[in-house]
Amino acid sequence: MPQSFVILDRDGVINQDSDSYIKSVDEWIPIPGSIEAIARLSQAGYKVVVITNQSGLARGYFDEITLANMHSYMCSLVENAGGNIDAVFYCPHAPGDNCLCRKPLPGMLNQIEEEFNVSVKNAFFVGDSEKDIDAGLAKQCRPILVRTGKGASTEKQLNLQKKNLIKIVNDLNDAVDLILM
Repeated sequence: MPQSFVILDRDGVINQDSDSYIKSVDEWIPIPGSIEAIARLSQAGYKVVVITNQSGLARGYFDEITLANMHSYMCSLVENAGGNIDAVFYCPHAPGDNCLCRKPLPGMLNQIEEEFNVSVKNAFFVGDSEKDIDAGLAKQCRPILVRTGKGASTEKQLNLQKKNLIKIVNDLNDAVDLILM
């Protein structure tokens, strides 16, 4: 049986987002229920992978060590709740760098496939932006839009065709309820 993956965006899905970037562990604040939701996925046998655009690196707002500390903190919170995050992939580039990993391009999803030797086709992909949805659709994932973070404004901007291709829920906890149905 192929391993089941759930792919999560970070800012706005797991932790509170900020237009001025999350630049330190102190600014990394989990959205209520998100840590427990990840633990439930893990306990149900899903591999949980986080993918995140982190242009704050390219902009000099924080460094790789600070980002690693944020991710270590996130993973430890999930572990303390009885779960596991199997991997974190991030794009360190600025929007104008023309990289292949920055969402909406599917580069980080390709990295998951290479790292775990699997296809992400039909994997659930939970995000709060149209970039997340587009990356997921490009690799035939099953996108779920959460209304946390930028999700509520994203929902209003989506065209009907795209809305028909995705599920929309209030938050990560509701997304996990949907996945575990």
